[in-house]
Parts: sequence; C-alpha cells; structure tokens
Amino acid sequence: MKRTGPTNYQLQQLLAELERISGDSKFWKRIMVDLRKPSRQRRTVNVYKINKYAKDGETVVVPGKVLNVGDLTKKVDVAALNFSSGAKEKILAAKGRTFSIKELLLNNPDGKNVRILG
Repeated sequence: MKRTGPTNYQLQQLLAELERISGDSKFWKRIMVDLRKPSRQRRTVNVYKINKYAKDGETVVVPGKVLNVGDLTKKVDVAALNFSSGAKEKILAAKGRTFSIKELLLNNPDGKNVRILG
C-alpha cells in the first residue's frame, strides 16, 4: 500500500504553507515532520503538561491536539493543530491565548522563542 500523507485538506494546505515560508528553519522542519505522521501517531498534550513544562508568558506549539485534563495556572500562549473546547476555555481563563499553527507561522516565521511540547 502506498503512503499518501495526510488526507485532511486544511492540513495539506498548512504543510504547503510551512514548506513555502519556513525556509531553512530547523524548528519548522521539525513541526512538518510531526504533522506528516498518521493521525493516530500525532501528539496529544493535556493542559496539565503545558502547566508543568511551559514557563509563564511562554509560547508553546503542539503539533497535534490539546486536551482538557488538568489545570493551568500560568499565562501561556498555545498554538496547536486542534483544541478540545475545554482546553481552549482553560487556556483563555488563565489569561493565555490559543491560535493555529498557521497563525504562529505568519507571526513568527523564524520560530524563535517557541517551545515544542508533546
């Protein structure tokens, strides 16, 4: 069976955009490798892990889905492929921001000062 990559149209568009804009950035190449994995192998990160490993005021990227388990006490900006509704509420309640990986790419094409979790 021939491997074809992600079939999700939005993910295909995101990967094409990453390829076009990222240039030689090792950070964005690592994100592309993680996003090309099958959906069952993509990362899932619970809110408590973000609270445990991220510093206050930091930007975190999750090349997968952010889930609701745990509490968040730090102000953290989180970019991810998907968010559960409860996770999004908890991040916003902690005065953080949620946005897509594409928005992070447009705002930070070099990938500086961003931590990958998962």
